Order: sequence, then structure tokens, then C-alpha cells
Amino acid sequence: MPDAIDVKPQDLGFDPERLERIDAWMARLVADGKLAGLSVTVARRGRTAFQRARGLADLARGTPFTADTVTRIYSMTKPLTSVAVMQLYEEGRFQLDDPVARFLPDFAAMRVATGGSRARLETEPARRPITIGDLLTHTGGLTYGFMESTLVDALYRQHGADFLRPDASLAEVVATVAGLPLLAQPGTAWNYSVSTDVLGHLVAVVSGRDFADHLRERVIAPLGMVDTDFFVRPEAMPRFAANYAYDREGRLTLYDDAVETAFAAPPAIAGGGGGLVSTASDYLRFCRFILNGGVLDGVRLLGRKTVALMTTNHLPGDLASVGTPRFAESSYHGIGFGLGFSVMLDPAKAQIVGTPGEVAWGGMASTAFWIDPAEDLAVVLLTQLVPSSALPIRKELRVLTYAALAD
Repeated sequence: MPDAIDVKPQDLGFDPERLERIDAWMARLVADGKLAGLSVTVARRGRTAFQRARGLADLARGTPFTADTVTRIYSMTKPLTSVAVMQLYEEGRFQLDDPVARFLPDFAAMRVATGGSRARLETEPARRPITIGDLLTHTGGLTYGFMESTLVDALYRQHGADFLRPDASLAEVVATVAGLPLLAQPGTAWNYSVSTDVLGHLVAVVSGRDFADHLRERVIAPLGMVDTDFFVRPEAMPRFAANYAYDREGRLTLYDDAVETAFAAPPAIAGGGGGLVSTASDYLRFCRFILNGGVLDGVRLLGRKTVALMTTNHLPGDLASVGTPRFAESSYHGIGFGLGFSVMLDPAKAQIVGTPGEVAWGGMASTAFWIDPAEDLAVVLLTQLVPSSALPIRKELRVLTYAALAD
């Protein structure tokens, strides 16, 4: 259940009137038909300062959007998978610079696309192996089939390199990915990709256990994330939100129903890159775990130095210097990338208010979170609208939240 707000916002360093601007903003988004519903949770110094929901989780059924509405969090799955990877790292199972082929031999002889056409793609041998660290930072040369911008992602679509497939296993799709050319030489460019899904399979191979079971038992359950899983439990289905998109006239139209949905049953593939559903209170627990340096409610899942490593930029510069401008999940300028999160380097370059060192990410249905250690702040935004680039709500919420800080 959502955390009770038993503390005054001003006791946590917020201006109450400015914090209420968030609610007015939420109400406008719903009243203007931009979103069916949404929730925002703002926590600081281990306490919840603001938790509000507006609108409907299901327009057809009139179900209110509440603080415990269950939503598809898509790529906000990635940080949890990264925690599972780093737990195994702490156990001495591997090093970050180990070739992933040590555990997944299909990646032993990768080739890199250099040009050509769909009829004949030109490739060259990879100059070095893909490492586990490359996968955590999306610098291994992998991509996503939905990018629709390169010859390589066309091959992903052609060969079914898709972790939403109902007719394949996690191992089979990873093998398909390994059989396709890389988009760039390992370690040379940041490209958002299926890397974290591959890491899910790595976790399964190294641990000797099904990835979904491992993630539940080693990360989700210890954190007390009771509504987080790869499907919605039957008793939670009344709290599950529908997912929406815009039609050609800019009106909300159903993208995925809240009842007739694949999320009502366990999937064929538990995708470490985007398969989870969760709630605001659940994901806030994950944020607090990171803010606390790897411990929550007396349960330590990672060492504080490991969390510090994960939340440090691992790129030689920002995304603009090593990335390619074909993905809208994050600004490229002034933003780096750690082991599972984006990392704020320079708010001025990013052209958004913030703090160097804050980590963040989001999901395809416009969900988002960020964690600001310097301000001891965590924010969780949940809604259901695809794609995530449809509205600038993440930036708007950042401005509203930071503008409410009064100390």
C-alpha cells in the first residue's frame, strides 16, 4: 500500500504551495485529455512529502488512477536487473571487464556492420569482445528492432530478435541476437539496446536459476515490492491500468486493455529489459534502496561501494559525445550513463534543472523516476501513454519538483 504522508512538506524542506503546483499540473493533463490518469510520489529524507493521483486508470471502466494502481513500467525494469547482475558481481562470479562470451559462448565471434545494403550487409570482425560492463552501459554494439533507423535493427525485426515473442525462450532470443551483426565496435558508442535482456539471461546462466525466479527472490521480495512482477496477479487485476496512445486527431485511444492483456499471465520470456509491472509505492522502495547505498529496512542487497559504482558515469563523456541521436528517453547533452541508470553530469548542458550525480530512467509508457543523492530526494511518475516521447511530462515534473525545494 502507499506510504502514509504523516509529515508536513516544510519539515522536509519543501514550500507547500509550490509543491501543490504538481497537483495542479496533474489535473490539467487529465482535464485537457493529455493523460487518462497519473500518479506522482515525491520523497525526501526517507519520508514521503507528496503522493497524489489524478484521473482514471481505465477510461472504459471508469476505474480511478490511485497511488496503488499497477502499471507497466517497461524499461524501469532495467535498474532492477542491473542490481541482480551486481549482486553476482559482489559474489565474485565475474568481473565487469570479463567477456560475456565466457558465459554465453554465442557471443564469441561477433561481427560489426560497416555498410552495404539490406541485400548485402558489409561487416568486419569485432576488434575486442563484448564485456559484461559493455552490456550494463549499452556500449556493446547491440540495438533494438523498434529503432527502425539502421540496417542492423532491420535484421533484428527480420530474425525475431524480440523479447516479447510468445513462441521462444529467453535463451533462444539471446542466441538470435548473438547471431546478428553489431551496430558499432564494442565500447565505442552508446546505443540503447536489448543489452539488459541479455544480462537477464546471463543472470540465469551464472546463477543456474530461471531469471524471473532469481529476480523475485533476490531483489523484488527482499525490497518488499509486493506488486512488482512480470505479470499481474489475479487479485491485483482490478488495480491494473489500461495503456493508451494518441490517434491521428490527438485523442487518447486504447493501446493495451487492463483486462484483455498479455500481462494477466506469466510471459513466455521474462524480459530483464522491460517486462515488469509495478506501483508507485513499490518503485519508491527501490529508489530508497539506492539512496540508502544498497540497504532498505535493515536488509542489505548491495554494498555501498557497489551502488556508488553503479551510479557513476562510465562513459568517456556525455551521451552526446558517444551516442547517436535516435532515442528520446533522455537528453544526450550533459547526461552520462552508469550501470543501469542515466547519470546527470551537467544540468546546464542538459538544459534542465537538476543536480550532478542524480540517476534516472524511464519506461515506454511515459513512466519515470529519478534519484538525487545530494538532495536526498526520490521522485516516481507513473502513467500509461506510449510512446514516452509523446509529452514532455518528465521534464515538466522535474522543474516543478526542484522549484518546490525551499531549504
